[in-house]
Amino acid sequence: MNILVCIKQTFDTEEKINLREGKVLEEDAQWIVNPYDEYAIEEALSIKENNGGEVTVISIGPERTETALRHALAMGADKAVLIEEVDGDESTLSKVFAAYASDKNFDLILTGNQSIDSGSGQVGVRLAEELGIPHITSIVQLEIDGDKLLIERDVEGEIYKIEASLPLLVSCQQGLNEPRYPSLPNIMKAKRKPLETIEASDLIDSQEVLSARTEVVDRYLPAKRKVCTRITEEPAAAGRQLVTLLFKEAKIF
Repeated sequence: MNILVCIKQTFDTEEKINLREGKVLEEDAQWIVNPYDEYAIEEALSIKENNGGEVTVISIGPERTETALRHALAMGADKAVLIEEVDGDESTLSKVFAAYASDKNFDLILTGNQSIDSGSGQVGVRLAEELGIPHITSIVQLEIDGDKLLIERDVEGEIYKIEASLPLLVSCQQGLNEPRYPSLPNIMKAKRKPLETIEASDLIDSQEVLSARTEVVDRYLPAKRKVCTRITEEPAAAGRQLVTLLFKEAKIF
């Protein structure tokens, strides 16, 4: 089975993030593989191990994105592709991915359900529409039964059971699997696995297509939470103080 996994390198939202004029300071950020994309990588590897085939991982981004692709190779992917010189939005990314994948005859394409930075969840479904293939989002179970795929999809706590066929694109939700950690030998092997770098202009020569169709107006950090108030009075006095705080400061009524 010929499998493609689209991944994204994102900044770690659990680490400190610094902004300047609405832009993330990349040199201060910690960069990781988008966690939802790791579910997609793991599922692709499991399918290959059980059914044979080849797993290609692809990402769009600057040179630093190579570390995310090497991580996927260390997990067990066979080869990687990095597409550079793209400064666009979800529409742009899906068109660039589609330009690469259109003549590769991939049977199955996997993406993360969303990214932890922008969280739009649009690239996967847009890519499927560009390629003219079916797509299923938020999957939490995938089983191959002959020429059929038996899929479970999480819809706000409800599980939909779907039967599908190839070619197909799915986006992977938390709970689908537990991504493996790359072993040291596999990390060393990943350095020798093929990683192809392509400029977006080699795939699409239209600057209009490569330009973003949306504009980010601003980015900002959430307001700092107020320090909590500790009440140390005796029960009766503490009750009166709590009521005062709830009415005057918390303004619950």
